[in-house]
Amino acid sequence: MKKTLLSLFALSCALYATAQIKPFKPADFDKIPTISDPQLSPDGKWVAYSVSEVDTAKDKRVSHLWVQSWDGKESIELTHGEEAASAPRWSPDGKYLSFVSSRDSKKGGQIWLMDRRGGEGVKLTDIKGDIGEYAWSPDSKKLVMVISDPENKGKEEPKTPKPIVIDRYHFKQDIEGYLQHLNKHLYLFDVAAKKLDTLTRGDKDESSPVWSPDGKTIAFVSNRSADPDKNENTDIFTIDAHPNASMLQITSWKGPDTNPQWSPDGKLIAFLRSTSDADYMMYDQNMLCTMDVVGSNKKILTQQLDRPVTDLAWAKDSKNISFLVVDDRERYVASVNINNGKISTVNKGTYSITDINTNLSGNWVVQKTDPYTPAELFALEGGKLRRLTFHQQAWLANVKLAHVEGFESTSADGTLVNGIVLTPDSNAKKLPFILFIHGGPVGQDEYAFDAVGQVLACAGYAVAGVNYRGSNGRGLDYCKAIYADWGNKEVKDLLGAVDKLEKLGIADPDHLGIGGWSYGGILTDYTIASDTRFKAAASGAGSALQLSVYGSDQYVLQYENEIGVPWKNADKWIALSYPFFHADKIKTPVLYMSGLKDFNVPTIGSEQMYQAMRSQGIPTELILYPNSFHGITKPSYQVDRLQRYVEWYDKYLKK
Repeated sequence: MKKTLLSLFALSCALYATAQIKPFKPADFDKIPTISDPQLSPDGKWVAYSVSEVDTAKDKRVSHLWVQSWDGKESIELTHGEEAASAPRWSPDGKYLSFVSSRDSKKGGQIWLMDRRGGEGVKLTDIKGDIGEYAWSPDSKKLVMVISDPENKGKEEPKTPKPIVIDRYHFKQDIEGYLQHLNKHLYLFDVAAKKLDTLTRGDKDESSPVWSPDGKTIAFVSNRSADPDKNENTDIFTIDAHPNASMLQITSWKGPDTNPQWSPDGKLIAFLRSTSDADYMMYDQNMLCTMDVVGSNKKILTQQLDRPVTDLAWAKDSKNISFLVVDDRERYVASVNINNGKISTVNKGTYSITDINTNLSGNWVVQKTDPYTPAELFALEGGKLRRLTFHQQAWLANVKLAHVEGFESTSADGTLVNGIVLTPDSNAKKLPFILFIHGGPVGQDEYAFDAVGQVLACAGYAVAGVNYRGSNGRGLDYCKAIYADWGNKEVKDLLGAVDKLEKLGIADPDHLGIGGWSYGGILTDYTIASDTRFKAAASGAGSALQLSVYGSDQYVLQYENEIGVPWKNADKWIALSYPFFHADKIKTPVLYMSGLKDFNVPTIGSEQMYQAMRSQGIPTELILYPNSFHGITKPSYQVDRLQRYVEWYDKYLKK
């Protein structure tokens, strides 16, 4: 089935004049397609990628593969139906497009091949255990795959499940559940013979495999320390691409070394390195480095930026490396010359670029989002962007979005803080206001499409996101400022932003709301326990009595490295539990929310604060989403959460 998105775009523009344009509402969230994983064909003439859309009847998202011509003239949907397809990868000879799908398989996702000359996809593998990352060999004859050890050794689960035996230090993980001794290893798969060979074994995990240009060697990432549960010391290794080969460790930094990428000439490996060599450091940022293929002559190339870098990609000349920079509400493309160390900005604006892909064709494709458009794909040519896909256009043509702009504020201690504010239109003044706090804490509110902010602003509110201390994009010191001191400086920054928006005449001081998810939920509780000016709050997936979550969530490594064990540092743990031990100061009606399978920030945190509010007679509700993890992914629950936000804030802020 062939679909020309440019034609659809023209049609949508024609319909735009007659359609009834309405503000963005919670139900519109289901209409947003998610674009991901762009992959250039070897000749650079096509881009393959995944598009995930909501099937409302089945209440789930389903991803399918598309290809877009480089000239922008043709767009084709390659896969269809109820079964998802993802992870598209071109064979280097250009003959095949591979992907992962669980169609026709009871063993989970398998790799399928689609012949570029035409025809239906053909299942290539039939493997026990989940297939994760995979990559084609340069000669297109083999695949290297990361495969997880199968549960129950690949046999059907017994009618009466066996007891779960736990003997690991880090024993819980969101989505994965209780952790057993199941590992992820590298395997080689011969495409013609359909033969699987084991490349790595043992009780350690391997990830991020990449082939050397000559196809003889594979670089990968692994934590080979005595007990990987107790540190984040991942290193980069190489191994010859045949069974029973020995591996060579080529980095030895005690912090994380990740994301190895061979230079096209095969002489160097670029990689990312943390700034910290601690066993665990939440407040950190990656630097771009290079080294020889045996691990010598290491160079740090981006330390002077003092910003996190991601998504590195070599230019075909093997002299320049492009990467993404997270910087003060933006995410932009930069490049460094490995010979002279000069860093150049390639493309930057009031938007966020979230993925880059290139190959020996010399073409570059990026994924870009701005405050008014969810992610689409763009060609990057001579530092300029040319739009390739238009998947968002049809639904955007029928909604009115809120106005978005940046602002600056000063905290009580003089710290300069940056944020983003959304309003129903550009000249709105003295509106009921919601401070909606990002999670992390190491993240940032960016000039990207914000569905939650848009829903709330389109419901008649001014909505602000604030990059409080602890956020990234402002340098390492700014990020590390909250180390072992949660809820102190962040609250100063959040309240300073509210003060500024009141002075600007945007926020009505008599109708203030606050909310957030994860660390945003935690800071919501901190803030309403520190200041009674807020008339409504929505705290999602947070915690407040920190002593009670030790051993119940997945952060034991952070706790013991950052604040120490509770039996030796009880005073510190109690101090960091400020919202719970000062619950009597909270006068704000609060809506608490949680996913019932959340091992990241378990439901107990929301339950305890809900109970504390109920015990004092403060209006509160507790919303629990069945079979949901930390990130709510079921479409109907996502819409439900947005609708509850609007109704809760309307109840208390629009009186």
